[in-house]
Amino acid sequence: MNRLRRRSARRPYEQTQDGVRRIVLGAGGSGRFSTPPTSPARTAPADTSSSSSSLHSAARTPSRPPLRTTAPATRSLLAVVHGDRGQLDSHARQAVAAAALLALRDTAVHVLVFGAFDGDAAALGADTLTVVPEPLAYAPDAKLAFLLALISRERPEHIFLPDNALPDGDLGRRLAAALRETVAAGVIELNRDSAATPYQAGIQSLRRALPRILLLAPGAVDERLPFVGQGVRISALPLQTSSVFRDLGTRVLPPAEVALEEADLIVSAGNGVRDLDGFHALADALGAAVGASRVPVDDGRFARSQQIGATGKTVSASAYLAFGISGAVQHLQGIKHCRHVIAINRDASAPLIRRADLSIIDDTQRVAQALLARVREARGVSLPREAESAHTSHQEKGRRHG
Repeated sequence: MNRLRRRSARRPYEQTQDGVRRIVLGAGGSGRFSTPPTSPARTAPADTSSSSSSLHSAARTPSRPPLRTTAPATRSLLAVVHGDRGQLDSHARQAVAAAALLALRDTAVHVLVFGAFDGDAAALGADTLTVVPEPLAYAPDAKLAFLLALISRERPEHIFLPDNALPDGDLGRRLAAALRETVAAGVIELNRDSAATPYQAGIQSLRRALPRILLLAPGAVDERLPFVGQGVRISALPLQTSSVFRDLGTRVLPPAEVALEEADLIVSAGNGVRDLDGFHALADALGAAVGASRVPVDDGRFARSQQIGATGKTVSASAYLAFGISGAVQHLQGIKHCRHVIAINRDASAPLIRRADLSIIDDTQRVAQALLARVREARGVSLPREAESAHTSHQEKGRRHG
């Protein structure tokens, strides 16, 4: 048997701060391993008497990246994020990585986490970590007071936050107003001297001098770092629960008030839908938003804001139920981002049938009545006599055809 030893196409490497990849030797047979770029000297050659299997196993073992710096810190950068069930999401890790990548040798990276964090701070590039338990009530003023006290003590040159709606983006804008500092929101690119933000509907970018507060857009920085931080954890006291704000909770909007672009379940009507009362009753029972194609909108049966298609709205629902919609090209463009499409139509050759994940070739009114009866039956809601009689006749007709 020909036992040729194959060489790995992806050989291990180390990446310097300048982005240069240095291949880690060992799997190639030279028996040498490259040292971290911050080390002043290289390691001695490996013992040639060691077996080749041990060399291959050592080459396959991922080594921990080197420390970013060991020099004493004379300045600092601050990244402020919120933990999610003990971890940081990708957007938060990118904000920490931005501070670590822009830090100089004498600059420490301090990460402030509101909430819980059980991960490896050093792997994120943090030199020091402060975790503050988040209060149960909504208290943005308490977070801002803690952050201002930390900034007054640490005096960071720049502060990095993810640019999201809540809670990081809101906290960053509150901080900029409190400090009366300039802020760059939606940063898509940055270096040690400047930051770029989009303008003119994202077609072009505007570059400006690096401000003190930066709110980063998703994907602005690669969170994978070629180094690690020191990862020293600093204990912090819990936030004060007293706040001038009062948490009113979350109000669940009725399906009719949910924007079609944000709806997860949509029931849409086409020209084949004539029983509007039964159609709206089904949408209410399912808790779905109501949409329509162009023809019933032009006829006045539905509002213009409910039109879905190229000349209407583009939706991305998880489930899209289309009743009596043939599926013109313009309508198909409006539902191209929907995950599951269910088409109910009497015409088996309708274009929407080919796009749908599930098709029901039947009368739309009869299917809507049967589906409404099943939903109410599953939820223990008594059926009106009209719907009950229609549901019974539909079952009897199905048994006769069966």
